[in-house]
Amino acid sequence: MSGVQFDPSAIRELAKILRETDLTEIELVEKDSRIRVARQITVQQVATVAAGPAAAAPAAAAPVAAAPEPVSDAAHPGAVTSPMVGVAYLAPEPGAAPFITVGGRVAQGQTVMLIEAMKTFNQIRAPRAGVVTRILIESGSPVEYGEPLLIIE
Repeated sequence: MSGVQFDPSAIRELAKILRETDLTEIELVEKDSRIRVARQITVQQVATVAAGPAAAAPAAAAPVAAAPEPVSDAAHPGAVTSPMVGVAYLAPEPGAAPFITVGGRVAQGQTVMLIEAMKTFNQIRAPRAGVVTRILIESGSPVEYGEPLLIIE
């Protein structure tokens, strides 16, 4: 930063908002200044083993095949991810029919939802044609940049 001074209390307040809303980044732009606060979240996977009658047997047990690791929603080839931080809406206005439904077909370029950011509604369009197999967010929920929103197969 080229000599620009920021109020440390403003940065602390932005960090507090991140924690309270479970967002990973937030940005504030005023005139010629810009503050961006980001945090890294570490996801820890824990494997659980069910103890059953076979687990208690002292005899030699047959090897158990590991279940295939499910593909995370973000890594799914049909995932549509959020291009911005904001609030996602599945319908054009309250009470209106949703843009998409699970099992519905979408065309490439079709509006699938809106994301409100900085009081502006941004159309999110389908990057490919296909069938919506999962909708991963609820209407009115906050979304983050890169967060998977839906799956089109």
